[in-house]
Amino acid sequence: MTTKQLPLPELVKGLVDLGVPGVGLWREPVAEFGLAESAALVADAGLTVTSLCRGGFFTAVEPAERAAALADNRAAVDEAAALGTDTLVLVSGGLPAGSRDLPGARERIADALAELGPYAAERGVRLAIEPLHPMYAADRCVVSTLAQALDLAERFPAEQVGVVVDTYHLWWDDRVAEQIERAGQGGRIHCFQLADWVTPLPAGVLTGRGQIGDGAVDMRWFRDAVAAAGYRGPVEVEIFNDGLWARDGRQVLTETVDRYREHVLAPVA
Repeated sequence: MTTKQLPLPELVKGLVDLGVPGVGLWREPVAEFGLAESAALVADAGLTVTSLCRGGFFTAVEPAERAAALADNRAAVDEAAALGTDTLVLVSGGLPAGSRDLPGARERIADALAELGPYAAERGVRLAIEPLHPMYAADRCVVSTLAQALDLAERFPAEQVGVVVDTYHLWWDDRVAEQIERAGQGGRIHCFQLADWVTPLPAGVLTGRGQIGDGAVDMRWFRDAVAAAGYRGPVEVEIFNDGLWARDGRQVLTETVDRYREHVLAPVA
């Protein structure tokens, strides 16, 4: 998504040229290119699909809407398995229209996980609950903190349900250190994503994530925290930014790799 302006074949070539070993994919470009074709393209290039995004949106009340959401999530699990990734990222869903019942919405997420967890596990796919910044709670995700995500995930086996640690969404939380440790102890860090928090926020907050190093997030701290918690998996960069999308995609890809090396890998001088 960081370079969504690049068609999938160009993205794959760019990653190979830069020596990046894996890619996190979104369902929409995969569907556009073709599921089987996408799987073959990535595999032939020697890349690993680190995760598939996204499933979720479990909070509807109406039976027909809930059934449709579950069907779509089963399809997402099947797509993840076909792509060879073991992780499906979930954006859980916001409040239904007219509702103010946050606890009820979270319970409906748990109900959906109870049905989908075994289905995913049978196909070698883990569900990863992504807590989103509280500004998204009303319309996109009633799971706002890592603690809330873990409270849901821990109802189920770790091989079925875990969490996403995303710097953009969690950097502000003064409990995030203890919650990362908690997630690590339970083997529930299924995905680790980077994006920076920049101000002023744009009018469209969905596309306001910053390039690594441009904002307020201490990326090295997060890197060290997840490592100390035992996480040894991929590190993804996921930036929604209109400015980046308007630029040459290959340049953005190169810049992102350079920023990762500078602000995440390199030790503090």
